[in-house]
Amino acid sequence: MEARGPDGCFLGDVGFWVERTPVHEAAQRGETLQLQRLIESGACVNQVTVDSITPLHTASLQGQAQCVQLLLAAGAQVDARNIDGSTPLCDACASGSVECVKLLLAYGAKVNPPLYTASPLHEACMSGANVNAAKLHETALHHAAKVKNVDLIEMLVEFGGNIYARDNRGKKPSDYTWSSSAPAKCLEFYEKTPLTLSQLCRVSLRRATGVRGLEKITKLNIPPRLIDYLSYN
Repeated sequence: MEARGPDGCFLGDVGFWVERTPVHEAAQRGETLQLQRLIESGACVNQVTVDSITPLHTASLQGQAQCVQLLLAAGAQVDARNIDGSTPLCDACASGSVECVKLLLAYGAKVNPPLYTASPLHEACMSGANVNAAKLHETALHHAAKVKNVDLIEMLVEFGGNIYARDNRGKKPSDYTWSSSAPAKCLEFYEKTPLTLSQLCRVSLRRATGVRGLEKITKLNIPPRLIDYLSYN
């Protein structure tokens, strides 16, 4: 029996860490038919490169929504982190793709993943493999603010995004906006206006159910209107 890595990928001859795979290439280029064929043939959707980049990172960063959908449906890890700490949600925000962000959030992507300091291993890897890595401690909201996308900012906040989170430079998302700009006014509004109790309850419940529990929301014995609300429909 062939050995598998922690994500269920065959280690095989290429090893668990590779340069790139056909799945990465198809995801980056938006080749949905090729990606579907690869998935159906048993290709691993969670294979990581030497920079810990998964195909879902690649598709999200390129704004390839159809590929993101295929990968998520095939079991891609929604909160996988690459070597500089970014999740697919962060990359989708960096690309400015509202559609990709919606898909990732629908599959339970964490808007506020734990922020951590780079370990010695991360530091060593970043020094050799990615000299421009500087995303540790950046949330999806930081990326949305940087690309000046109000729609993304509003969506992330509605899903519980922390507008007060600080990155490795000690800056909040609002610190990356121009004064009086639309993104700045949007963040200022949320800083002064707390979320409603119903919204806080929705976010808390979704957080409590976890990624695997989200699909069970539609099966709850509660009014359809509440199910739609919890599902952001």
